[in-house]
Amino acid sequence: MAQAAFEEVVEDFEFLDDWEDRYRMVIEMGKALAPLEDALKVPATKVDGCASQVWLLITPADGQFHFQGESDAMIVQGLIALLHKLYDGLPMAEVNGVDARVELGRLGLHDHLSAQRSNGLRAMIERIRQEAVAQA
Repeated sequence: MAQAAFEEVVEDFEFLDDWEDRYRMVIEMGKALAPLEDALKVPATKVDGCASQVWLLITPADGQFHFQGESDAMIVQGLIALLHKLYDGLPMAEVNGVDARVELGRLGLHDHLSAQRSNGLRAMIERIRQEAVAQA
């Protein structure tokens, strides 16, 4: 089950007919994320498997999953924002119960992302899942 914040994105997407408008929305969501401190952009937070530079910092607190992320590519930064809406704030035990592929599929992303972007998205999801298990 998706977070309420992600459900809002799904509803917003339903009102946008044009994929360019949807891309703009995703990019704007990415711009709204707080930047990751440069000191945190280290090999330990870097996500391998992405064509662009991507860093995810997992910071669980009080049994809940939290993370920050940043990319040097605008659309990827937007994808991080989508993942943030999908996962951030979930109880740690529920993170791996989220089927990100299905949830993101509700937005129609699979049909509109390049193969490289799709691979990068999968790598980010896998990092989130691995970290949730390791931190639980």
